[in-house]
Amino acid sequence: MSHDPQNPSIPELPTATAQLNHTVVYATDRQLSAEFLATVLELKVGAPFGPFLPIDLGNGVTLDYYEFRDGPIQSQHYAFLVPDTRFDAMIARLEVLGVTYYADPSHTEPGRTNDLFGGHGAYFADPDGHNMEIMTRPYARP
Repeated sequence: MSHDPQNPSIPELPTATAQLNHTVVYATDRQLSAEFLATVLELKVGAPFGPFLPIDLGNGVTLDYYEFRDGPIQSQHYAFLVPDTRFDAMIARLEVLGVTYYADPSHTEPGRTNDLFGGHGAYFADPDGHNMEIMTRPYARP
């Protein structure tokens, strides 16, 4: 939002002032879900912080798993940019865990990866049905 000369009460803000710090991921079992993702991504689950169980993604962002049992979990999409050198190991861990991965977000191409934007990518469901994505190249934006 930039300064509006017609409304001087709205302050001018510099660009790029906001960074994602954390987001809450609902889970029926926060320990199970956090451990699952940490295993796939080669990360560690942090110490509980109030009702949250965090995974530090290493770029200043945490996923804070929160146990929610008052109704169904609404599926969300979480995409992770991962190193090329670790992608195959992540796919191998999904296979060891018995988790089907897909080349597409609609989960119609099982056991396949994609090569979008000159990298590699795959989608898989976590224990609560969140649509997780690992990719080695960020999406090319117009």
